[in-house]
Amino acid sequence: MAVSRFSVSLENELLDALDDYVRANDFPNRSQAVRQLIERNTVERKWQCGNTVAGAIILVYAQQKRDLVSKITAVQQAFAGEILAVQHFHLSCAVGFDIFAVKGPAYRLTDLADKLIALKGVHHGKLVMTRADDVHPREKPATTKTSNGHDPG
Repeated sequence: MAVSRFSVSLENELLDALDDYVRANDFPNRSQAVRQLIERNTVERKWQCGNTVAGAIILVYAQQKRDLVSKITAVQQAFAGEILAVQHFHLSCAVGFDIFAVKGPAYRLTDLADKLIALKGVHHGKLVMTRADDVHPREKPATTKTSNGHDPG
């Protein structure tokens, strides 16, 4: 398999975190760690397809960043059908923290989270999902039994 090289610019804190991750997981180098993180993300996305899921998107951002709040609002409006509720907190006068409760096809929620997280001024974002189908595959509908323990039908 051919290997391509590219450069990445990171804040010192993120680079330190990457180096800690490399050490904690015994990777031989940063490239292996980044490769593993990308592969894990790719695997997680494969199961998402069109399953109906519920979840939460957390977003930490610079709330005084020019036009950022209006851009977040525009994304919310584009995904109004998937957003159940939004809770906003002020971590400080400069840092906002939003929690979006969401439900819908996994690919739509992933798209929503990606659009929010990609906005300039967002410090951190994460989507957490779980299945939200009406009947869980391991659950079986209850059957009605007569007093002698037999099915009436």
